[in-house]
Amino acid sequence: MRQERLGEGVSVVPAQAVPVPGARDALEAAARPEDGRAAPLAPAARLLPALCAVYRAQLSRARVARIPLLFVATFQSVGIMVLMRGVVDGGDEARAVVSGAGVLVVAFVALNLLAQYFGQLRASGGLDHYATLPVPPAAVVLGAAAAYASFTVPGTVVTTVTGCLLFQLPMTHLWVLAAVIPLSGAALAGLGAALGLLAPRPELATLCGQLGMSAALLLGVLPAERLPAAIDYARDLLPSTYGVEALAATFDARPDWLAVAADLGVCAAVGALSLAIATWAYRRAATR
Repeated sequence: MRQERLGEGVSVVPAQAVPVPGARDALEAAARPEDGRAAPLAPAARLLPALCAVYRAQLSRARVARIPLLFVATFQSVGIMVLMRGVVDGGDEARAVVSGAGVLVVAFVALNLLAQYFGQLRASGGLDHYATLPVPPAAVVLGAAAAYASFTVPGTVVTTVTGCLLFQLPMTHLWVLAAVIPLSGAALAGLGAALGLLAPRPELATLCGQLGMSAALLLGVLPAERLPAAIDYARDLLPSTYGVEALAATFDARPDWLAVAADLGVCAAVGALSLAIATWAYRRAATR
């Protein structure tokens, strides 16, 4: 302790509060590297570990916040099949309805909800949080897209099995859902992420997601034979169409596996392209 006389009184001042000449300069010099440059930042995380971390975080978040919406998507698809049951008897039209309703669950979550999520994240400044983390932009986009796509698995399986029971379709080759869900999910999730990140306002991101889901509903569930020729060309531009065609082909007694593989290959190519665009859009939005 150190005592100082102030008039007639004596004040007691702790020794830690007394400035020591040159102490601040000594601390700054100790914190500074020998060459005088600023200390380097920590190295960025590798892509795969960062992607897994983002995937687990987004999946746990989706389980809490998106379960009611997944129920709505499943109930909506099952309701559409029940309504179409009175119009469609069987054959190719029944296959189109069941496969379209199954992929519609993927479109509702991966396209619609992901577009809304990234639109709100950009508008609220949430991208700044990810920008401060040593996480590659591709890990953020791929992790969120994979979480939303995998979250659709229960609803898609329940919808497809229910449709097979309603229309008396064989369930022998339903194992192809293990390829249809991730590939069509990647294509639709990448499209949803790109729409959400490129939209200037969250309302526009929500609108784009809703329009995309509506297109998947109208062009995927309705049989192609009953659509006008001009609308048929629009089906070819929608990524979910190829997932619908791949799933519908497996209801045949002897599926054309080359055609199935070709449709799934288109989904994979569109998914890679849309996720690359979404990654570029995320980097562009985060650095603004």
